[in-house]
Amino acid sequence: MHISTKCSVAIHCLIFIYEYGDTKKVTSELLSLSSGTNSVTIRNILSALKKDGIISIKFGTGGATMNCPLNEITLYRICKAIEPDFLTKLFGIHSSPSPFCPIGKKIHNVLDISYQKIQEDLCSSMKSITMEDVIAEYTLLCGT
Repeated sequence: MHISTKCSVAIHCLIFIYEYGDTKKVTSELLSLSSGTNSVTIRNILSALKKDGIISIKFGTGGATMNCPLNEITLYRICKAIEPDFLTKLFGIHSSPSPFCPIGKKIHNVLDISYQKIQEDLCSSMKSITMEDVIAEYTLLCGT
């Protein structure tokens, strides 16, 4: 199973933007230092979040700010914005089972059914967690 670390970096960036976007110019360089992620990767993440309408980026002077209410930003929306095909990459199925084997010739169909159920459950769970929830956990852990 695999969900790219870009999604966790995006959440990191969103928390940072939420905390400091109104008082500081939040740039890709600043987010790069905070997250320990290459600034080019940060710019790609910010671009995807902007395209989805989650954040706004001021041209020229730079700086990112939140563009919509936290309760409208779900983990699913973030991951989908960053990696639109993340669900199809979640599970790998071996590509060459034997067509002569009773199991081999049906294994893809069998796994597709199970994996589809897992994907639906994951989507439902990710759609139920918002940035409002994440920020509340962050605040609780930081005591702010």
